[in-house]
Amino acid sequence: MRIPESHRCSRREFVALSAVGLAVATSSALRAANLVPTPRQTEGPFYPDRLPLDQDNDLVSIRGGARHAKGIVTHLHGRIVDAQGKPVRGAVIEIWQCDANGVYLHPHGGDRARLDADFQGFGRFRVADDGAYRFRTIRPVSYPGRTPHIHVKVLHGDTELLTTQCYVAGDPGNERDGILRSIRDPAAKRSVMVDFAPKGDRGELVGNFDVVLGKTPPA
Repeated sequence: MRIPESHRCSRREFVALSAVGLAVATSSALRAANLVPTPRQTEGPFYPDRLPLDQDNDLVSIRGGARHAKGIVTHLHGRIVDAQGKPVRGAVIEIWQCDANGVYLHPHGGDRARLDADFQGFGRFRVADDGAYRFRTIRPVSYPGRTPHIHVKVLHGDTELLTTQCYVAGDPGNERDGILRSIRDPAAKRSVMVDFAPKGDRGELVGNFDVVLGKTPPA
């Protein structure tokens, strides 16, 4: 799979976030002795059947558009590391999720008449040398049968390293979600929970999700 140039951060508003996000990620360096491999989760049926032209790491604003997506703006950041806690240089992380109306970029992913045309729905980012990544998206929402979640895929070249999902810590729907409940190990389940905390005074949220690969990826 050839990764297009559009996975790079291209928004002016990410200049400040880049410095903050990378500083936070670096200051909270993972210790290999305490690492819990991120559990695999199903890709689900709603991976975009046709990728959007805009595939960068800002899902809230589509290139060339004048409006922002509906929903609570949320900054998701973290690191991609191997089983020894070393950054996976050259890795690419993808995320995709439904919009604020519960609709995916997929013909069977919800009521197409309610699709938020201002939400990118899918994004890519090539991690920094320290394994750090960052996205601007919206707080995930629930839809029938699922608790709020964000789909995550990590690739290295043409190799898919991991597909998983991350969840909103403390959401009441978590206990009823069959896919989340399929994770039996308590530590593994905690590893996919994200504490989304207020960021600044604009009603935005920020959360950290570190991805730990269960085995060392190919060089």
